Amino acid sequence: MKLIDYKDARPIYEQICEGYKKLILKGVLAPGDQMPSVRSLAMELSANPNTVQKAYSELERQGYIYTVKGKGNYVRFDGSLIEEKKKELAASVRELIKEAAEIGIGAEELFRLAAEKGSDQE
Repeated sequence: MKLIDYKDARPIYEQICEGYKKLILKGVLAPGDQMPSVRSLAMELSANPNTVQKAYSELERQGYIYTVKGKGNYVRFDGSLIEEKKKELAASVRELIKEAAEIGIGAEELFRLAAEKGSDQE
């Protein structure tokens, strides 16, 4: 999986976080799996180790990984992460529906448009 897109305006550490969150939520990385070391991931991505460390710190703060002193970082996963992501997505959808309504697009039309555009990308 490509973790960094240099055309993306978001900071690199955020892109790393989002990439790993997706891998964890999809089950590609299982609970207890060891994460790449900060140094090896930094080399692989041609990124500053401080940037990777910042991403790992954020993942740990959000509950996606945990650190074992002297051993490295490991995937932590429980159902609450998926529930939290569902809440986050629902809030985003509500915001989109509100924004669409402000310019006269109903929820049904918005979902129809999204479904049409989504099938184009597959």
